[in-house]
Amino acid sequence: MAAGLARVPSCYYHHLILKNKNGLSASVAVPASLKKMVTNAAAAAASSSINHGEYRSIAERVSLEKEIKKSKFIAIAAPISDEESAFAFLSEVRDPRATHNCWAFKVGQHSRCNDDGEPSGTAGKPIQSAILSSHIDRVMVVVIRYFGGIKLGTGGLVRAYGGVTSECLRNAPTCLVKSKVPMAVDVPFDLLGLVQHQLQHFQVEDIEQDYETGKDGFAMVSFKVDFDQVEKLENAVKANCSRQLVFYKQ
Repeated sequence: MAAGLARVPSCYYHHLILKNKNGLSASVAVPASLKKMVTNAAAAAASSSINHGEYRSIAERVSLEKEIKKSKFIAIAAPISDEESAFAFLSEVRDPRATHNCWAFKVGQHSRCNDDGEPSGTAGKPIQSAILSSHIDRVMVVVIRYFGGIKLGTGGLVRAYGGVTSECLRNAPTCLVKSKVPMAVDVPFDLLGLVQHQLQHFQVEDIEQDYETGKDGFAMVSFKVDFDQVEKLENAVKANCSRQLVFYKQ
């Protein structure tokens, strides 16, 4: 076990492989709650196409309505976090009275689409292609079509679905989103206030305190911080504490 890490009951911990500044690895004991948090975060990161810890998404839900040869097309785009939120959005905006509710979404490397009754490859794929061309991540676009009586043909459908999606995304306000790193630190009770102050200064998210670590007088504080603030946060906490604290991170 690495120096400075106290042992906790075996019924309560899992092991993570951590590396020190010299590149040496050690298997260390961490609470099961932290193991679950790190595992979930790692799974989310693995499904992402984030470059250098950040990606571009749309800032809010947007829509675009267009009439093409008497058919009305309504494209609705929204930021999403995962497949579950994508289908929740679809359930919310789809119109059962419409002729078709076609869609596509992208979350990292994961992407799906659906033609919803249109000829294969003429609706979902063009929507998906428009999303990929926009270089926007974690987004879903639903295009609702009300048939106007004139058939568009295969090429016309591809241009219609792809075109309204592209235009909708071009008009959408975008934002740069920084990926979050899940971290935790063993904190003596008397230093909790100081550590909490530093965490608030760095605007970390999802702060939790676990007092059932098996270590008397210590709490395990877990949180998520912007990827480019990890080292600065560690240094700030260590500089303001009279004792060495042990950080865990994925």
